[in-house]
Amino acid sequence: MDIIRIILSILLPPLGVFLQVGIGLQFWINILLTLFGYVPGIIHALYIILTRD
Repeated sequence: MDIIRIILSILLPPLGVFLQVGIGLQFWINILLTLFGYVPGIIHALYIILTRD
């Protein structure tokens, strides 16, 4: 399942974070980072997916 989240995080970072943690603080942070720049959103999404169980 993580590989699907990683692929979705590269295509649409907030979706990957949503699938990992739901709608919460990390989701909203990721939306802001994605709006400021696509790459920071991807980095944050990958960090959330790879560090959370």
